[in-house]
Amino acid sequence: MKKLFAGIMATALLAGATFGIAACDGGTNNGGNGGNNGNNGNNNPPAVLADLEVVSPDGAPALSLCYAISEEDKKEDELFDFDIVNADTITTYVTGANPKADICVLPVNDAAKILGTGSVYQMLGTVTNGNLYFITTGDNAELTAENLKTSLVGKKVGVVQLPKVPGLTLQLVLSNYDIPYQTIESAQAEGDAAKVNLVAFTPENVTPAGGCDYYLCPEPAASAKIKGTATAQKPFKMAGDLQALYGEEGGYPQAAVVAKKSVIENRLNDVKTFLGYLEKSANFLENATVDEILRLLDEEREDGVTPSFSDKNLTKEVVSRCSVRFTASKDCKAKVVSFLEKLIAVNPNSTAQPADEFFYMG
Repeated sequence: MKKLFAGIMATALLAGATFGIAACDGGTNNGGNGGNNGNNGNNNPPAVLADLEVVSPDGAPALSLCYAISEEDKKEDELFDFDIVNADTITTYVTGANPKADICVLPVNDAAKILGTGSVYQMLGTVTNGNLYFITTGDNAELTAENLKTSLVGKKVGVVQLPKVPGLTLQLVLSNYDIPYQTIESAQAEGDAAKVNLVAFTPENVTPAGGCDYYLCPEPAASAKIKGTATAQKPFKMAGDLQALYGEEGGYPQAAVVAKKSVIENRLNDVKTFLGYLEKSANFLENATVDEILRLLDEEREDGVTPSFSDKNLTKEVVSRCSVRFTASKDCKAKVVSFLEKLIAVNPNSTAQPADEFFYMG
């Protein structure tokens, strides 16, 4: 309603200004056009700039926008229009002849593969750094760098989003530790005793009776599974942090934020305002209440999108494990390039190495 009211007021003011100019013209034409022409520059109303469209998939990436949403809510005239959408549709907002998103948060591998020439969009930085955790039951060990090989070889690991970044990142971690692995069709299929056996799972099918020894899940699903099975005969427990196993401080670059090159060139001050919001996002999330975070996300979520977060699965601990932290392109370019190289080694079709022009280095 606030945006609708602001739009109505802007239209009314513009119409009023136009009427005022017309009245002045009518009053001065009889006295000669020379004086009127001399004042045209002062009477023309300033152009009204459209809000910049900021789009993010629901879930952990959307957390990075909470501070920006809260700050824009305080303004009478907002600069940005936020839209939190279904994760499966996010690339449609940055593709086509006239892409909708002025600014977009999306997986870094998709950003590089689709937008890596830097001709239409440039990467401003990364906003999340991994939210993947192992869960298990019974006496299975918690996974560490020291026991990863002995604990996983011969075991079955159910992986949520196996063909995408979660599964690809697990595979490159296993490769880093020289651990052989294979993909099998289901948890009921026979595994290889000399390899880690990976099985594709959806979050709803991850159960203690699912047939795997370990499961790799994103937050908030991992914590929700532990909470939801607390009274079960074989409850889930936390069993490892994939970000720590990746072996680089701060995890790995998971979600990137990009902006249209034309927006960077023509509205740089507004882009800098947005970057200022991102730089404060981690601190805001650390201090905000769960209720406040949920309210901000609900405010901007597209109708029909099932929320990833609710009062039943979002806690301060879950927010922390979503690893929201902005790093500008100039400070994360090397890390992004290295991560993409590793993904390509696992699956050449998973992403592409972007051109230097893809990275906004301002």
